[in-house]
Amino acid sequence: MTIATILNQKGREVFKTNPATTLVEVVKMLRDKGVGAILVAEGETLCGILSERDIVRALSNHGGSALLRPASEFMTKDVMTCSEDETIVSVMSRMTTGRFRHMPVVKGRKIAGLVSIGDVVKFRIEETEREAEDMRAYIAAG
Repeated sequence: MTIATILNQKGREVFKTNPATTLVEVVKMLRDKGVGAILVAEGETLCGILSERDIVRALSNHGGSALLRPASEFMTKDVMTCSEDETIVSVMSRMTTGRFRHMPVVKGRKIAGLVSIGDVVKFRIEETEREAEDMRAYIAAG
């Protein structure tokens, strides 16, 4: 199963902002959208990602004044991305090894979606359950 499978089922909507958006505005977006990360982009070109962890780190290092500064100062700039044709297992492994919870999906240089570790684990569990059911059916038929 590939990342495209996840995007086709959950949707391809991505919440993003531009690099000049203040951290307080990003915090409000995270709250209002009920998500743990926002992509930072110029048009459809990915510049970085700003997660709850990045915000906590910014507040810890800079105090409340960080909230008035632009997202570009605190975003993760070296973003690991994946493509739609990568396997769920491969992406899950990269996310686990890299210790991050959100991975943008890109097509060429454009943003095609976003997957979370929760999305990946959910679909992997479903895939494993289907395989087990198929195995039981095969054994019962034999």
